[in-house]
Amino acid sequence: MAKIVHLFFSCPETSMAPPTIVLLLIASFFISTQTHLQVQATDDAFTSIVISQKGLDFLKDLLITKAVSSIIPLQLPQISKSTRIPFLGNVNMVLSNITIYGIDVGSSYFKLGDDGIAIIASGTTCNLSMSWYYSYSTWIAPVVVSDEGRASIQVEGLEVGLTLGLGIQDGTLKLTLKDCGCYVKDISIKLDGGASWLYQGMINAFEEQIGSAVETSVTKKLKDGIVKLDSLLQALPKEMPLDDNTSLNVTFVNDPVLSNSSIGFEINGLFARRNASVSKYHNKDSHALVSCSDSSKMLGISLDEAVFNSVGDAYFNAEFMQWIVDKIPDQSFLNTAGWRFIVPQLYKKYPNHDMDLNVSLSSPPVVRISEHNIDATIYADLIIDVLEENRVIPVACISLVIRASGSVKISGNNLAGSIKVNDFSMSLKWSNIGNLRLYLIQPVMWTIIQTVFLPYVNSHLGKGFPLPIIHGFTLQNAELVCSSSRIMVCSDVIYSAASRSQNLNWLLHSFV
Repeated sequence: MAKIVHLFFSCPETSMAPPTIVLLLIASFFISTQTHLQVQATDDAFTSIVISQKGLDFLKDLLITKAVSSIIPLQLPQISKSTRIPFLGNVNMVLSNITIYGIDVGSSYFKLGDDGIAIIASGTTCNLSMSWYYSYSTWIAPVVVSDEGRASIQVEGLEVGLTLGLGIQDGTLKLTLKDCGCYVKDISIKLDGGASWLYQGMINAFEEQIGSAVETSVTKKLKDGIVKLDSLLQALPKEMPLDDNTSLNVTFVNDPVLSNSSIGFEINGLFARRNASVSKYHNKDSHALVSCSDSSKMLGISLDEAVFNSVGDAYFNAEFMQWIVDKIPDQSFLNTAGWRFIVPQLYKKYPNHDMDLNVSLSSPPVVRISEHNIDATIYADLIIDVLEENRVIPVACISLVIRASGSVKISGNNLAGSIKVNDFSMSLKWSNIGNLRLYLIQPVMWTIIQTVFLPYVNSHLGKGFPLPIIHGFTLQNAELVCSSSRIMVCSDVIYSAASRSQNLNWLLHSFV
């Protein structure tokens, strides 16, 4: 979910790019944010996600559409009735193969409060089909009279509502069903086949039982779905692998924050080397994790600067921040002849020898985010190696302190960027060829930094690292805002059709 190069991101006053939303039904990875929404943090949370009312409405419409397509056809239990009618005798009526094959939701909305999340769908119409069978025998003659056919049923004014509680349990989301209900307002039945006109009135007597069956079946389906959804949420991984050695800690921290127009989640959000101790970080501002000034945005994601520093720590501890430079634009600097006037003793001791530069970070990069930009300080050691036959001879080590700044942008669902070097300082760490005149070497180092180091870093920064967004959703019209010690992504989101079968549909099929 990130690359080592992210350590060097800088942030301009504004940046725009395509963003995305995420989240599954009521509990997922992120939550809603409205203008100036503030999420309170008491434990170690370095990434917060907020979903605004607009984002919740988007999710609601998408999820209802998917849920309806997944729930139908819904089979209802068989209904039978037997009664004795004067002059006719025993009358047996059976309704079977009762199937809901169409649902049209009139209106729906989320209602958020301290007690949980209420989801209400009203003005819903259900279309059903069924088979009917009718038989009776009279006392006058032992003759059984029967008939059968098909019928269509329309349920109108269906009201469905459920209230959910959302919390954190062992670092994962916990979803509980507090209340669930379904109410049928009106039913109309139309018979086809046989002498349907004769039996219409009697079949209408089943309206109450059919309505009750619809209410019971829909309610049971919702209850079962919530239990399955909670199991899925409990099974969500607590870390996301970045590569074979590094992962992102996505443990949920603190209970979700519900307001009347948004839901907010917090996750640990730090990167760490697998099976290794995690460095300690301090959240400088734990009282305002997400604050999007544009209330029309669906999603807000806030990343503390500790997230970026944790990437550097993870890769530094894994000893990945090292590379050998054996090709540069001016290849003459990789031969001692190119240094004959800069470091004469090097050329004298190793005349016309090829060289390489062994670059490694001496400590993790340090990222500092302010209101208008992000600054990074990179600490590196550069060892000058002389190549002699099959030997590599280290001759000197120069310590570098590089100060850089740059800009960030959204690229797809990734946070990407580039840097520029502001200045650097250098000191001689050790030498096997005597003292070096660093003021003569400094222009060479500047050229190497600008032509080798900078393009290498920016090539990785340009790829970016993934934001904590569920696959299948894509950020759109994203804005980046820098504040003290954090970067905020405020964005709308779209659902990618190409990923439907792999993501949300999988969840919803499990849900229903």
